[in-house]
Amino acid sequence: MQEYITIKDSFTAEYEEKHSRFIATAFYCESETQASEIIAAQKSKYWDARHNVFAYLLQDGSARFSDDGEPHGTAGMPMLDVIKGSGITNVLVVVTRYFGGILLGTGGLVRAYSTSTRDALAGAQRVLMCSCCEYEIDCDYGSFDRLSRLISDCGGMVQNTDFTDKVTVNVMFKAVDSDAFLDKLCESFASKLTAKLKNEMFFPFNL
Repeated sequence: MQEYITIKDSFTAEYEEKHSRFIATAFYCESETQASEIIAAQKSKYWDARHNVFAYLLQDGSARFSDDGEPHGTAGMPMLDVIKGSGITNVLVVVTRYFGGILLGTGGLVRAYSTSTRDALAGAQRVLMCSCCEYEIDCDYGSFDRLSRLISDCGGMVQNTDFTDKVTVNVMFKAVDSDAFLDKLCESFASKLTAKLKNEMFFPFNL
């Protein structure tokens, strides 16, 4: 997979239904281990709440949910359905419920947990995680301005520039754009400059 959508930071939203208070927090999450740690932390934070329901979906397709004492099918699964419908992966949502003394019924619970999850995801900043290549390029001072323009024209993002007896530029390109840049680099500098591949990773771009 070349890219996927996730969230950058955690976001908390609150929803109230018949005096029951629902606190939904969306988290960026990369693994089941990380999810377990976040869930445990939320349960510790809201230790006095009746329910701490969760659902998560990872980029590799792994998914889990828990009703945490709510009637089966009224909490965790509706939350997971909302996550799947959002197009976001590597995300965990934990909804904490403080019971307000009035039973909500099956429909009320599904609505409350779905709405809480939707609100938390809507408030979180979404980012596009793209498969990227990081290159290191050495050039002389006379070539630096032309190299900088080429990087910009090809959609690259300069990560770092060191000025010593030469100029060393670390630049990031989306994987789908990297071959075109390498071709133009070779053509523009008559093969005198080369880009050394330093790393391949997923990198966030704001949406």
